[in-house]
Amino acid sequence: METPRSVRFRFGRQSSYLRLDKLAGADGGDATSSAAEDIFVYRREVPQLVPIEFTDGSSDGGTTEADAVLVVGDRSGGEEEEEKEVEIPASVKLMYAAHEGDVEGIKELVEECAADVNFRDIDDRTALHVAACQGYGEVVELLIQLKADVDSMDRWGSTPLADAIYYKNHEVVKLLEDNGAKLPMAPMHVKNARDVPEYEIDPQEIDFSNSININKGTFLRASWRGIEVAVKKLGDEVFTNEEKLRAFRDELALLQRIRHPNVVQFLGAVTQSTPMMIVTEFLPKGDLYEYLQNRGGLKPRTAVRYALDIARGLSYLHEIKPHPVIHCDLEPS
Repeated sequence: METPRSVRFRFGRQSSYLRLDKLAGADGGDATSSAAEDIFVYRREVPQLVPIEFTDGSSDGGTTEADAVLVVGDRSGGEEEEEKEVEIPASVKLMYAAHEGDVEGIKELVEECAADVNFRDIDDRTALHVAACQGYGEVVELLIQLKADVDSMDRWGSTPLADAIYYKNHEVVKLLEDNGAKLPMAPMHVKNARDVPEYEIDPQEIDFSNSININKGTFLRASWRGIEVAVKKLGDEVFTNEEKLRAFRDELALLQRIRHPNVVQFLGAVTQSTPMMIVTEFLPKGDLYEYLQNRGGLKPRTAVRYALDIARGLSYLHEIKPHPVIHCDLEPS
């Protein structure tokens, strides 16, 4: 009985599928596995062949670089009486057919096998995304006829139209635009998944259902992953004003560097879709201006304590390495 193995796959950007027909045997040789013959692994990046170490310490010598884990073999370690054939869902086969430009295969899968034309993979990409990347005009036209969502967004906020434009598939661009596809990309949108900033937040995770305006309406109180946060939404004018867009980029670059108890903590931002947002910690007691308005003057001891906190925060900003930050807009609100 062969020891179960882990095969790792990295999901990247360019649409591509791999078919696993053989796995290395325990002794380093090739052993055909019927359980692996029909497994289609969806990739979105041109494969880079690099050696991979399996969980038993052996190596395949040069297979595809990987992040996700696929376990092959019997976990129990017992004898298998009969190898079972893997049944691939029709919707997964649809993704493969779209990648291959198989028009007849797509028709059969949707009409006879009830494949979901709007099926989403692990990255929220659909068959229309795949066909748009590949430039298959006939496939795109068919998927649209089958009621595929032309404005479906993947996890990076990219649509089929955005992908077609990026890969310069002009026929597909015209097809999508003629069928009402829009381009809701943010100015900072990136095409390569590896270029997505680490601070990027999925806007669907931000809950505004009980939001209220704070800080003179500049920020909104919201909920993100179970915690209260302050969210600054950028207006549409930022998208067309290069100076404001540059200021937004500079602000993000600055916020990433700052870590201090007396400076509001930056948590992340939405830059790959619209509206773009900045998410920071929420301060439940409000700002100093509001505090002074409601309570009047401060007691000397409290005033000294607040002044020290302000001084500590400013000192940190002025001395931060390698580039100090000079605060140009210091006010109590």
